Amino acid sequence: MAEAQTVNETSASGRRTRPPFRADHVGSLLRPRKLLRARDEFAQGRLPEEELHELEDAAIREVVRMQRDVGLQSATDGEFRRATWHMDFIYQLGGIEKAPGDIRIKFHNEQGEIEFTPAAIHVADKVHLDHPIFAEHFKFLQSAVGEGVTPKLTIPSPSMVHYRGGRAAIDPNVYPDVDAFWADLTTAYADEVQAVAQLGCTYLQFDDTSLAYLNDPVQREQMASKGEDAEHLHETYIRHINEALEHKPEGLTITTHMCRGNFRSSWVAEGGYDFVAEALFGGLNVDGFFLEYDDARSGGFEPLRFVPKGKLVVLGLVTTKRGELEEKDQLKRRIEEASKHVPVEQLCLSPQCGFSSTVEGNVVTYEQEVAKLRRIVETAEEVWG
Repeated sequence: MAEAQTVNETSASGRRTRPPFRADHVGSLLRPRKLLRARDEFAQGRLPEEELHELEDAAIREVVRMQRDVGLQSATDGEFRRATWHMDFIYQLGGIEKAPGDIRIKFHNEQGEIEFTPAAIHVADKVHLDHPIFAEHFKFLQSAVGEGVTPKLTIPSPSMVHYRGGRAAIDPNVYPDVDAFWADLTTAYADEVQAVAQLGCTYLQFDDTSLAYLNDPVQREQMASKGEDAEHLHETYIRHINEALEHKPEGLTITTHMCRGNFRSSWVAEGGYDFVAEALFGGLNVDGFFLEYDDARSGGFEPLRFVPKGKLVVLGLVTTKRGELEEKDQLKRRIEEASKHVPVEQLCLSPQCGFSSTVEGNVVTYEQEVAKLRRIVETAEEVWG
């Protein structure tokens, strides 16, 4: 993508006119307590589905208003209709079903470990797209944002379907050849990209923890134990994501967000982007990279030297895992440090991850969430105009 189409698309005031924006955010936001209670009542059969949808609609209108009020140029629905950022999408792909048992994922925080146990997946039939996933979610968001704010849709990237279970999750009678699985999966994703673009979506994000996880030697060892070529798996993922984006519609901006796990203020992996950086930044055909950079476990900015002209990097310098508000001067210093490796014109600012990747949310308050988003907007205005 040419530099004039991305980096230099700014208004007279210096604000970017297409995403990703100088001040942006990843996607998920804290669910209101009223909505959490409603979801519990619905799960227990005590609340009709239509009433749940009405409460979701009202909560989304309110959170869209909050995003507009703090000064963001884009808005998501906070992923309020989902239980998790990824599995709600993956289970809607044709051919993929829930498997008996759970996937056990160990998350870490300063206090110790906690376990996240989503249901396992099983590829039981040919993968395909039965219907545009999250289409109704996006159409409602579209109606709620109003003029001057870009609605953003977030979905898990194709690699997340594979990383969650590996070859063992794929029925060998359906796919004796894993290349055929990838061909069908990337076709389903390509169909999804076309479908959401036809709805009027101009800002789509592929969320992908796998490409960040693979920087961690522990994660690579785990994938190798499953029979995967862990030293080259990131290259496989990049190639297949590009296949899904090969016929990306004109006018659709696609970014990817890469973090090391986010569940109740905890994480899975550690380590800088060094292992994947050259292949990732030089080879992945997206318009921008949302990168986690909120503390030392994310490594340094040196890998950004591989970012080519025309691509934007959204620095996730503001943590969503803790409530303390970052100082503007600290954020500016870190932006300046990053600009030693990639021009400041190619940089933007955001939180390092979502505030609520799963329905439980991180250990921060709504007020802290709003303050952090406002701090991002204010800092971006002072840095870029």
